[in-house]
Amino acid sequence: MQVLHHPGDCSVGRACAVTIGAYDGVHIGHRLVIDRVRRVAAEQNLASALVTFDQHPAAVVRPESAPKVLTDLPQKLELLASTKVDYVLVVHFDQERSEESAEDFVREVLVGCLSARAIIVGHDFHFGYKRRGNVPMLQDLGAELGFDVTGIRLLPDEPGGDAVSSTRIRNLLAGGSVGEAAALLGRPHQVRGIVAVGDARGRELGFPTANVALPNEIALPSDGVYAGWYYRPDGVRRPAALSLGRRPTFYEYAELSLLEAHLLDFDGDLYGEEARVEFVAHLRPQAKFESVHELVDQMVRDVATTRHVLGVADVD
Repeated sequence: MQVLHHPGDCSVGRACAVTIGAYDGVHIGHRLVIDRVRRVAAEQNLASALVTFDQHPAAVVRPESAPKVLTDLPQKLELLASTKVDYVLVVHFDQERSEESAEDFVREVLVGCLSARAIIVGHDFHFGYKRRGNVPMLQDLGAELGFDVTGIRLLPDEPGGDAVSSTRIRNLLAGGSVGEAAALLGRPHQVRGIVAVGDARGRELGFPTANVALPNEIALPSDGVYAGWYYRPDGVRRPAALSLGRRPTFYEYAELSLLEAHLLDFDGDLYGEEARVEFVAHLRPQAKFESVHELVDQMVRDVATTRHVLGVADVD
């Protein structure tokens, strides 16, 4: 996969079958659309291309209500690479871009950069200034500029279910349903951050944790305790009991949730490294304990449950 940027050198030098969207999460619905693009490209001897943005358009258009994102740009590009699409064009999205007409965007980006001959999008796709661009508008422009347009319905994950969407996945995460979210993503939800120095209370309790500082714009599950995996920079995966919350046993009020990962059967220095943390299963809600002893007893049970969920034997 070749990554291009606009503005910049964005010409691929050959005609393309193209799809466009935020592609936040690169979930199973997105992958079906990309598969369709690749199939059309192969049938028509075209390159396959995907157009996305360097930030979620809502962060510019309506920042006060913009959704938290499932993937930042580097992770999104990693996931898109696994789809084997030929080109990804990353468009810089700012206030000026948000005021660009849909027609100008098609001429400048889809045709100007990618020489689009086929465009495949969701049937209810909207884009451009005030979301005035849609499938009928694309079809009218296609007749003039020489490309075909296909609007496809996003499929539900099960008969009679709702369509797979990034919004639906965010809602599942907000309810702690990380297993259901993983089914729609096609993988466990993963967050990334740097291990920061904490208050060392976990070590004092016998359960040292890596405090993972996360970007504010990333979507998180609801506060609670989870079983999951912790990936170190060298790619080694370790089982972990995860606590996401405001530590009510020790703090009356904390403004932000903190992600703490207790790596099972590990004793080492993690400070300053980039962590990748996956949420596999929700174990229980956050709770305030009457004593440290009660908390430690519960942590012992949480670790045992984490081992069971992840299929990890106790080294003792």
